Amino acid sequence: MTERGYDRATIQLKMSALRSFYKWLLRSERVKQNPLVGLTLPKKVRKLPKFLTIQQAESLLNAPLADKNPDHAFAVWRDKSILEVFYSSGIRIHELVGLNDDDVDMLGEVARIRGKGKKERLAPLGGPAIEALQRYLELRRRTARGPLFINQENGGRLTARSIQRLLKKYLIAANLDPSLTPHKIRHSFATHMLDAGADLRSVQELLGHANLSTTQIYTHVTPERLKKVYEKAHPRA
Repeated sequence: MTERGYDRATIQLKMSALRSFYKWLLRSERVKQNPLVGLTLPKKVRKLPKFLTIQQAESLLNAPLADKNPDHAFAVWRDKSILEVFYSSGIRIHELVGLNDDDVDMLGEVARIRGKGKKERLAPLGGPAIEALQRYLELRRRTARGPLFINQENGGRLTARSIQRLLKKYLIAANLDPSLTPHKIRHSFATHMLDAGADLRSVQELLGHANLSTTQIYTHVTPERLKKVYEKAHPRA
């Protein structure tokens, strides 16, 4: 924060508006000079993305299984599948909402994702995600092809809002911050992949980023990665 209480992002936003305003004043000849010329602004602070630790992610993914009521089995395995697919593939919430039955290859363990700009990519699905999907699909018992994740009452496609609500429910159940968004699972996916040694270019492809610079935000050094480097490199580790 600055002395007057404005953070850097707010200052940048306000100055951008003022610059546009003075450009218009100059073009319309209402002023003769721009007083903002040469003015320097504080550099933007690059905030590190919030993410779950591996242990926290495991607690979240297993949270639906705490409900042992057999009458709730459909919701339990649907929600478990949603969380597992989120974490396994690192997809965006609108990409998950848009998944259809035909998009998932259970034998090949991949999902076809329709990303930004209608670009398609393949996202691998791990064993736990495939297992959860199999249990969910057995309980769903629908023969016709359609949306993958549905509302139990009316059979309609789940909305992004519904998925946000169920995520908050399981974050609370796992004693985690309920304000974490679905996008934080995507952050966790990318961070854990890079911590385990995945190269940046591959993570870019998995996330569906058009530019490598977008993926580089996840190259922040976590304590786990520092410890691995230390143990590997220090002679007295």
